[in-house]
This record gives sequence, C-alpha cells and structure tokens, in this order.
Amino acid sequence: MKKVATRFAPSPTGPLHIGGVRTALFNWLYSKNQKGNFYLRIEDTDKERSKEEYKKQIIKSLQWIGINHDGQEYIQSQKIDNHIKVANELLNRGNAYKCYCSNEEIEEQKKRAKQKKIPYVYDRKWRDKNESEAPNYIKPVIRFKSKITGKSVLKDLVQGEVEIENNTIEDFVILRNDGTPTYNLSASVDDHQMNMTHIIRGDDHKINTFKQIQIYEAMGWDLPSFAHIPLIHTIEGKKLSKRDKASTLEDYSKIGIIPDALRNYLLRLGWSFEDKEIFTLDESIKYFNLKGIGKSPSKLDMSRILSMNEHYIKNIDENDLFSQFVNYCEIFKSKIKAEKNDKIKKSLSFLKNKAKTLEDIFNNSKYILNEDVNFNKEDLKLIDDKAKKIISEFNEKINKIKEFRREDLEPVVQELIKSNNTNFKGVGQPLRIALTGSKFGPGIYDIIVSLGKEEVEKRLTNKTISQN
Repeated sequence: MKKVATRFAPSPTGPLHIGGVRTALFNWLYSKNQKGNFYLRIEDTDKERSKEEYKKQIIKSLQWIGINHDGQEYIQSQKIDNHIKVANELLNRGNAYKCYCSNEEIEEQKKRAKQKKIPYVYDRKWRDKNESEAPNYIKPVIRFKSKITGKSVLKDLVQGEVEIENNTIEDFVILRNDGTPTYNLSASVDDHQMNMTHIIRGDDHKINTFKQIQIYEAMGWDLPSFAHIPLIHTIEGKKLSKRDKASTLEDYSKIGIIPDALRNYLLRLGWSFEDKEIFTLDESIKYFNLKGIGKSPSKLDMSRILSMNEHYIKNIDENDLFSQFVNYCEIFKSKIKAEKNDKIKKSLSFLKNKAKTLEDIFNNSKYILNEDVNFNKEDLKLIDDKAKKIISEFNEKINKIKEFRREDLEPVVQELIKSNNTNFKGVGQPLRIALTGSKFGPGIYDIIVSLGKEEVEKRLTNKTISQN
C-alpha cells in the first residue's frame, strides 16, 4: 500500500486566503494522521500575476499557523517541460487534437450560448477534422478529447458518489497556442509525478476533477482518491472572497489572534469529532478524519473566532502568552522597552481579563507601556475639586506604605470612602483617571500594584491634574 501523500497547491497571485488555509490544514492533518507526507506546490505558471512576495507570504502564513510541509517547495513553473511532454503524448495517442478555431469563432460560440442562456461548450469542430484542412495562418491550441457518451461517477471521500453526464464536459484546452500548459494538464501531471494518493480541495474543483480523471485514465496512471470540501461562506451566506474583510491570515494576526486558536477554529469549521470543541495540536492529528467533514458550506463567524481566542488567552501558559504578546507588539505596535518587560509579565494575570485578542491586552497595558499618561479629555473633566482632594489624600497616605500590596491598599481606600462620604467608584475612578488617563481599564488595585510606588506617586502629582 502506498504511503499517503497530500499537497496544498496555492497560486502566488495574492495573499493566502482563509479558505486556502483550511484546505492546507485538512491536507496536513490527514497526512499526519495517516503517517504520510504533506507537500507544498506553488502553482506559479501565471507569470503576469505571480509574485515572489506572495510566495513568501504563503509560506510564512502556513508556518505561522503551524503547518510545515515536507521536503522542498515544488515549483510548478520549473516542470512545464514535463506538462508539454504529456500533452504531446496525449496527442500521439489520439486522446487530444489540434484545434484551429480562431478567437473570433470561439467568441461567436460563447455569444450564441449566452443568447440561448445555456452554458458555453466548445462545439468540437476540429475533433475529427483532417489537419490538411487547417488554415496555415492560425496557431492551434491542443484540446483534450473528452468522453461524449455515458456518465462518469466520482467516488468522493466527502461528498459520496457524484455523477456527471460526459457530454457536459467540453473538449478542454490542455496546451495554449503559445505552447503553455493549462491548469488541468499541469495539475494532473504534477499530482501524478509527485505520487499524490489523496487530492483534498474545495468543492468548486469538482468539474476540474472530472477532467483530470480523464487525463489520468488516458495516460494509464493510477488514480488518487479525491475529497471535495464545502466552501467557506460569509456570515450572510455568500461565498467568501479575497475582497472580504478578515479573509487573509494577516487580518487575524494584526488584531492579535493566536495561531493555535485560529487553527482550532478552522479545524472545527466544517469538521467535527464527537462533541469536542478544543483540540491540542496532537489531538487534532490523532482524531482528524475525512468522515467528520460535513457536506454543507460553513460560515466564517468572527464572534466564534474571538471566543475561541479568548479561551486560549485565558488558558495557555502565561510564559507562552507573554512571548506571543512581546512578538505581537514588535510586529504590529512597537517593541516593548526592556525595563517594562517584568511589569507586563507580572501583570498578565489581570491584563488578560476580558481580553479577546492580544490587541486587547496591548490596550489594557498602555498605562504601563507609556512613559507619560495620555489623558482622555472627557474623562479628565471628571476630576473636580472633590476628586483632586481624594487623589491628594491618597497620595499622602500611601507615602507611609513601603511596598504596594492589595491588603495594604484596601484599608486606605476604605478610609477615603468614609472620610469623603462617597463610594468605591468615587475613590477608584479619580485614581484610575490620574494613573492611566481613562476611567476605563483594569481594577484600581491591579493598576497601583503593577505601576509600583515611585511611578504611582509621580503620576498622582501630575500637573495636568492639578491645573485641570
């Protein structure tokens, strides 16, 4: 029995799409579950649109989410000679033919089909014609000689049996008139030469699969198994496209989604195992199978992604969370100053409260990261004479406390509440505004302890407060 081999074959014509990431994930998990290999093939034959920057971004994105391919990347453009060789072999075997239709003729056929409101299918004009009738001013394309009678049945590992009338598959072009191969020829040859055992891809490829099977059969190659995954839709039920917001991995990493959380979400998007929701990487590999993939499209739900991310933020090891946070700030915000690292690390236990993303943690920790307090103008208006008195009295009382601990600070706050005939908010809010610049943020005791005595005293005597 052949060793399982799967592949992910993106085109480097734009950033990696979230649907592509899930396809790569399912291929990778299946191959790892089966103790097989997973390969990355870069389909870069569209020279005008293919860019090196997108190729690098694809590889980087897959690595970010934890998908590592086996061996070197397979670069399709380096294998074109193999594709052309197979096209000529199909021609010699009588499974393909030269088509001398002009562009005008093809356009006319398409126009007539549109008028009749029927799908365009090439009329096979040159299928059985003798080449002696060919016009010498037209460079021919090579078309595959598709089956024109009967039905074909695809035993799909996700969709079950899929049947198609053979006459609905046109005699598709395998070699353009400039000598370059088309997608269906290149993909078939590459999959065969890479010894692929399983082709797992989106169900928008089903018609391509029927075409590629015919190439395999004409060449006498062993067929791989096929599995077509339903597409990902927007929450409104429309097909997700690259133009949609939050369609690429960068859209998620820049708001602080953790790779493990997004991978867990994508795993559960259209796949299930019993009633389990949270999967470690090892569990993902252990339990993944094709039977668990549903047949209906899945909806990309940002609220579920944020919920999953919040779970990971609250439950992963804090050293790991700190490391990811530092890396996030360095890439998307600004590098954390070395002297702030210890304060942030010690404060993560409360900074992560109610945080759904690393960006939330960043926003919660701005009062630590910033040297100066950036006051919210509206919140600053809340510092009236009574609030100033409370701030001043608090500063006097904490002067006697050597080390800030919650149990030492609570009696001070309670005393201020009593002496100023107010409540906890009446004391906590002015202090929070004075220390962070905003009435919103972490608990007041957490803020005070995290800043430390020297920084707290400095901020409570800020001229902006006294001059307000």
